[in-house]
Amino acid sequence: MAQPFSSIADTRDRLGARDYIASDEIGTVIYLAECLGKPLLAEGPAGVGKTELAKAWAAATGRPLIRLQCYEGLDESKALYEWEYAKQMLYTQLLRDSLKETLAGAGNLAEAAARLAAEDDVFFSKNFLLPRPLLAALTAEEPVVLLIDEIDRADVEFEAFLLEILSDFQVSIPELGTIVARHQPMVLLTSNDTRELSEALKRRCLYLYVNYPDLKAELEIVRLRVPGIRPALAEEAVLFVQQLRELDLRKVPSISETLDWARALLALNAESIDPETLKRTMGVLLKYESDLARAYRMMGHLPKRGDGREGRRGPSNN
Repeated sequence: MAQPFSSIADTRDRLGARDYIASDEIGTVIYLAECLGKPLLAEGPAGVGKTELAKAWAAATGRPLIRLQCYEGLDESKALYEWEYAKQMLYTQLLRDSLKETLAGAGNLAEAAARLAAEDDVFFSKNFLLPRPLLAALTAEEPVVLLIDEIDRADVEFEAFLLEILSDFQVSIPELGTIVARHQPMVLLTSNDTRELSEALKRRCLYLYVNYPDLKAELEIVRLRVPGIRPALAEEAVLFVQQLRELDLRKVPSISETLDWARALLALNAESIDPETLKRTMGVLLKYESDLARAYRMMGHLPKRGDGREGRRGPSNN
């Protein structure tokens, strides 16, 4: 059974119990989203933990998570529902004799078509409806968290289609009429800010900007997610990643890549991050040759533990 958050402190504590380090801002916005029944739009660079926030939200409240991954060309049939045509055809074959009786005596094709049309309620019923993520969230028998991931990758037309769902939590299906949500889902939309979203969409949502965590928060994430790593090595690793993010890189290392690198260092039994270890493991952090070249040029200025650098600041999360 779903257990909504009772306060901001409760929100942060329960997200933390699911290994998600929530800042005061994140805890507040998630709590308000539940109190107000509003969708939440989380925007920010790729890899800062927006998707993980939805997973933690669902797990912390005991709600199932339903995910819609957006992409260019996504349309209603992929996001909302489809008719199971193969099942309809099989049903037609099984009822062949009944159809013959229905069509018997029809004087012409128009009359036969009219009789078939009268049977539409049989063939276009919920028995043949295949729910996709949006409809599944509206018709779920228990409250769910609906993640609409990377909405900025979808077309503007699809974004407009979402407005009815996000406003009234209902959707119109021509053959069935209007379907209203059994339970209002908690909705989290994520965006990597690759294009400007419409004002109409933003007006329906609470807004949260999620940035890369500062040094202290990212170090806490590494210690939480990679429990076997030595504290000194974890600090060296995070310091180095924070310094990488200050470079003009084609792809900045995400938090998940920091964690992958920490696990790689642990697997290699690294004592410290020396130049040779860096060269052998940089492919875990950086994925473009030009970025590797910039990083190699930086290696003469490696960060040292305790130098007071705080890196980029922003809401801490994983």
